[in-house]
Amino acid sequence: MGGAAALLVSAGAGAQSADPKPWQLNMGRGVTTTAQHAYDAHMLALWICVAIGLIVFGAMAVAMFRFRKSRGVTPAQFTHNTTAEIIWTVVPIVILVAMAVPATRKLIAMYDTRDSEMTVKVTGVQWMWRYEYMGEDVSLTSRLDRESDRLRQDRNVTRAELDAHPHYLLDVDHPLVLPTNTKIRFVVTADDVIHSWWVPALGWKQDAIPGLVNEAWTEILEPGIYRGQCAELCGKDHAFMPIVVRAVPREEFDSWLAAEKARNAPAAPAPAAPVPADAAPAASEAAPAQADAATQFPSAPAAPAAG
Repeated sequence: MGGAAALLVSAGAGAQSADPKPWQLNMGRGVTTTAQHAYDAHMLALWICVAIGLIVFGAMAVAMFRFRKSRGVTPAQFTHNTTAEIIWTVVPIVILVAMAVPATRKLIAMYDTRDSEMTVKVTGVQWMWRYEYMGEDVSLTSRLDRESDRLRQDRNVTRAELDAHPHYLLDVDHPLVLPTNTKIRFVVTADDVIHSWWVPALGWKQDAIPGLVNEAWTEILEPGIYRGQCAELCGKDHAFMPIVVRAVPREEFDSWLAAEKARNAPAAPAPAAPVPADAAPAASEAAPAQADAATQFPSAPAAPAAG
């Protein structure tokens, strides 16, 4: 699509926000409310596990060092301790409830598509994606870009050629263009087999199933280019079904959408040829003459039907 390509060129290379980095240990924070909720829940669980680990392994270290046999310590002789059993039963329950309450709230928010400002229909097709901006009469088909497709089929491709194409197998010809700071509802389905639409920076993944329509929503907080792939094994070219989302400020998106509408609008009918000025009186004079001829020479009656 010309408009989408122009947006890509205008931004230059652009920072690939939320892409994984070399030696990265933690998950990315993402660029949507949903992704940041998932990150916060992950970090809460991580630090709780770290605290529990420090307590448990610290207690084990103290017990093994201070009460070892070489120091002449005699082990206590008991079968169970009611107080300890109550503590190690109640404390995990309290921790799980403390983790479950915010996690449940965020999970419910992930599926709340109300008050969306626009809707995009995503359709998985072997092996490409179709996007429709509902109510806007704008749609596009997004395929693996030609250079990636050429390189993957070239048996003699060199490492230098691959390095010259940094987003090999992760580029498309027509990216999905979305506005930032806008709640966007997605309806996701498929035409043939099960696909899965997944962009990690957006913080969610949704299956595209033939005959079913799944919902999701996003609100991108930062402009940028966000990449993903089909996450459901869908056939021989499953690995060549990338997703590219181009997030731009709302004003820029509105301009792009208006340009796409104008480009896709049907051509206006050609105006009728003007009547020459000298032909107009002749036409007006011919009308009475035709009427007189009809009066003087009425048409003959129709012949009776045979039989």
